[in-house]
Amino acid sequence: MPNTNEPKLISGNANLPLAQAITERMTTHRGIHTGLVDARVERFNDGEIFVEVYENVRGEDMYIIQPTSNPANDNLMELLIMADALRRSSAARTTAVLPYFGYARQDRRTKARTPISAKLVANMIVEAGIERVLTMDLHAAQIQGFFDIPVDNLYASPIFALDIKTHFKDQMQDLMVVSPDVGGVARARELAKRIASPLAIVDKRREKAGEISEMTIIGNVEGKTCLIVDDMCDTAGTLCKAAEVLLANGAKEVHAYITHGVMSGPAVERVSNSVMKSLVLTDTIQPSQTVLDAPNIRIVPTAPIFTQAILNIWNGTSVSSLFEDDTLTPIYESLYSAT
Repeated sequence: MPNTNEPKLISGNANLPLAQAITERMTTHRGIHTGLVDARVERFNDGEIFVEVYENVRGEDMYIIQPTSNPANDNLMELLIMADALRRSSAARTTAVLPYFGYARQDRRTKARTPISAKLVANMIVEAGIERVLTMDLHAAQIQGFFDIPVDNLYASPIFALDIKTHFKDQMQDLMVVSPDVGGVARARELAKRIASPLAIVDKRREKAGEISEMTIIGNVEGKTCLIVDDMCDTAGTLCKAAEVLLANGAKEVHAYITHGVMSGPAVERVSNSVMKSLVLTDTIQPSQTVLDAPNIRIVPTAPIFTQAILNIWNGTSVSSLFEDDTLTPIYESLYSAT
């Protein structure tokens, strides 16, 4: 049954610009002013997090917008404490909107005596009183099964497909989607299907963690405009190396589409000095000023799709409908009206 209450949005400090963009989009879409619930999320001198909600949320349908990006532990604790504050304030339902789910790379035991931290974080989120999770491009699909509550996992590939059809409309026949590793083939294949492009794979071998000894291209990329697709870019070492190998194998030029721009350490400098023509990131993680100033990095917004997903959850309608071009294109029409 559709919820009769208005959706109420609250945000931590992880990505306030995205939260504000969602409220603005929701206000425009519904014609009813929607703002962030008035609250303070602060730290004591010793680093403890304190949350106080100034508005009445009893019986309300609440949405916490808080990616658990760097600093991951602080942002995760903000999320958990906000959820506890809402539960103790008698909110009817609390949904965690996690544009980026931190700890997702620790989704399995890679060797003896190591944790499965993604499962631990999922347990903490459920115990805090969150009843539903909305996220985007989980690092591994099985993480949805770590939660004992509903999880809606949105995909960036439909947004990327719209962007590609706009920026490469005169080169569509020359495009080649590239997965930077074997594990990302399903994600790359999904985008390749949407833009009717062939697929190549970069097979990388590591002698030890963090060091790539060899890269081999599976597929013929000669004369192609290659689009590397992945869910996250951390230090950008693998990404920049893959771009070099593609050009060495005859690619005409290389671009990259990455959902989560972690961009830690030397990442921005590496991308700026790389052979890649462009790197396209979403704003699931708030981009730093250095990222925004980089000449070959471009940001595409996720507020339109998250806004619609929140409204669909609130209304009790389908979220998976947002995976279809016919549904998504009108949401992004102001950005990609050329398509």
